Amino acid sequence: MKAISRYSIALVVGLSVLGSSCKKALEETPYAFYSPENFYKNESDAKAAINGVYAELYTYDLYLQPFWNITVLDDDHVSGADWFLGTTGAGNPQAYFGWQAPWIGCYTIIARANTVLEKIPAITDIDADVKKRILGEAYFLRGWAYFQLVQMYGGVPIRLKPLSVENPQVNVPRATVKETYDVVINDFKAAETNLFPVGHAKAGEVGRVNQGVAKAFLAKAYLTMASGAATGNVTVRGGTDNGFYTYAKTVVAGLEGLDSKAYYTLARDKAAELIPNPVPSNPTYTLGPWKELWSVTGRNNKEQMWELQSLAGTAFINNLSAYFSARSVFGQGAVWMTNNHYNDYEIPDTRVLDGVTHNYTTLQGTNIFYPFAQSATYKVVNGITYNNSNTTTAERAYVIKYSSVADPNVANSDAFFPLLRYAEVILMYAEAENEINGPTLAAYTALNAIRTRANASAAPAAMTSEQFRSYVLAERAREFALEGIRHFDLLRWGVYLQVMNKIGSGQNAISKVRSQKNLLLPLPLNELNSNKALAGKNNFGW
Repeated sequence: MKAISRYSIALVVGLSVLGSSCKKALEETPYAFYSPENFYKNESDAKAAINGVYAELYTYDLYLQPFWNITVLDDDHVSGADWFLGTTGAGNPQAYFGWQAPWIGCYTIIARANTVLEKIPAITDIDADVKKRILGEAYFLRGWAYFQLVQMYGGVPIRLKPLSVENPQVNVPRATVKETYDVVINDFKAAETNLFPVGHAKAGEVGRVNQGVAKAFLAKAYLTMASGAATGNVTVRGGTDNGFYTYAKTVVAGLEGLDSKAYYTLARDKAAELIPNPVPSNPTYTLGPWKELWSVTGRNNKEQMWELQSLAGTAFINNLSAYFSARSVFGQGAVWMTNNHYNDYEIPDTRVLDGVTHNYTTLQGTNIFYPFAQSATYKVVNGITYNNSNTTTAERAYVIKYSSVADPNVANSDAFFPLLRYAEVILMYAEAENEINGPTLAAYTALNAIRTRANASAAPAAMTSEQFRSYVLAERAREFALEGIRHFDLLRWGVYLQVMNKIGSGQNAISKVRSQKNLLLPLPLNELNSNKALAGKNNFGW
């Protein structure tokens, strides 16, 4: 197959990340991102440059581990081994080696995207549509990076041009939360305008963002702002008894006074652009069989709108499978769904019936089944007897989401990570429609599309708007368990502290106790020391 670029910076992303799977892409000579004068001359240079922006996703700044470690491990529905969850999973991110990495990774993406946006317009030896697409990708990736930053750190320094002789300013003060979101929205809008829809001849290889992805993230940004500014109550199942508790929602700092309904309207209308009615015979996006989503054949299908690509035997690998799967190089995986969350699903629900590993053999050869309460179903399967001592050693609800890899017996393998699923677009629509008009037929139809696909019963009829709000939040938890969404859902709804502290000490004695400082991550020390405009002031409590 043809490698995306002879430059390394595509080095790497060139490979399968963006559609080419040849090993040759990894053997090319590497070049620095800030290229000499003979760079940025033609289409190959432009492609190499944008591939260099994507490349940062595949580093130890972001998805090789730190980004998902900090986000996936910090919610009410995750448990695991103390040696792994004892830092970020216990509300102590600074004890984790990668605690500064998400900031560094996001700003690396921003810096590289800024260079692309400055240099590519001047290139003439390039197909006009390819140039347009590359600019759209750069806008999107920069907007995506600022979106992650504002959710994790609050308002941040805004840099929209590369550092240069003409722009030497390294001391940039923090923007407000609203100003940061304005950048996110403007970039996603620019991306939407420049990118092509999936299936277009110039949309690019799989793994690249496209117009549909930009629309969905624009809707998600609006939704995040809207829910952050909303008032009212949210009911969440949890605590030590897995009961239902109603909390008064806290408005997210920096979003006070925002017109929540107006932003929900923007979110709903943008999501609706991706949900055609009536549904055509060959829709661009659709919900597929749930279990298939996590198989090799389900990668990059019509529901997986944007996935982090991987390829065994290359630099495009991660250690998701080793940490999240039942069988692991550790013997057993280090991360699993809590028993309380498992009990929030109906027994026939595909998301636990097929999505949780009920019978497995550890690396040491021990046969274990889960859960103990369903021993009649899982203790003896195909003549093999499995054991369960009904302790934390055995009661582990491992998900299958990162298990379909080339070799489950190695630490780093080719698990794909979902960055955007069509299911989320549908649930965003349901949430927004309810917040605007109440639980209408359209809101119910969207919500039940997710439940029907999972073989779950329809949502309860005649819910109030507040009940529907809480139900959608719970449905998102069921649908996106261990995909890094729950953490941000609790934060944007202003119930993170209440929900976590209601648990206290969670399953496997993992601390869920949180304080005000845990609402935002600490800024990196290097940033505080080098950016004088920050005056050494960190986020509250750090």
